[in-house]
Amino acid sequence: MRQSPVIVKIGGSLLSAAAPRLLLQRLAAERRVILVPGGGVFADAVRDAQPRLDLTDAACHAMAILAMEQTAFALADLCPALAGCRTEAELAAPRAGAALWFPAAMLLGAPDIAESWDVTSDSLALWLAHRLGAPRLILVKAPGATVPGELVHGDRLEALAAAGILDRAFARMASGFAGSIVLVTADDSARLAAALATGAGMDLR
Repeated sequence: MRQSPVIVKIGGSLLSAAAPRLLLQRLAAERRVILVPGGGVFADAVRDAQPRLDLTDAACHAMAILAMEQTAFALADLCPALAGCRTEAELAAPRAGAALWFPAAMLLGAPDIAESWDVTSDSLALWLAHRLGAPRLILVKAPGATVPGELVHGDRLEALAAAGILDRAFARMASGFAGSIVLVTADDSARLAAALATGAGMDLR
């Protein structure tokens, strides 16, 4: 029986890291993994444009999803071994390695997602994990990201949001997710390997 996929959200800020290709190549070999791209600099451009152009949150929500789509194109260019997927059927199909989600087709106009900056790519990765029945969501942050240790070992999603590590909608959306949620930094290869293997004892909640 085919196992449910593990969702791995890759922060868009990793594109400016020293060696994103090494991380992507490491993940590309994982057959059960679906990579979710962050918005990175493309989403930052949307944030900058909103006050200058007086854009609505609804417009910016759509533009931020397209920013994730742009990051997906960048990740695919950096690591051609990743299998690009746009639909739920494509994500569920057997493959030799990891899938890379191009999210626009599934997210634009989705009625159960708030059109707000409270919902960023972390919560959208959680949405996908819940939709696919994933056993685990792994959030990969930039190397050297500060994650206060006392916040990682318990039911502290709200505190992580207050610290700017997760978005404001994440804790609410996580209440309906039966899987585990694991936070790692891209330079912690041992923790990432453990999270990919089983994630045992690593759930943020």
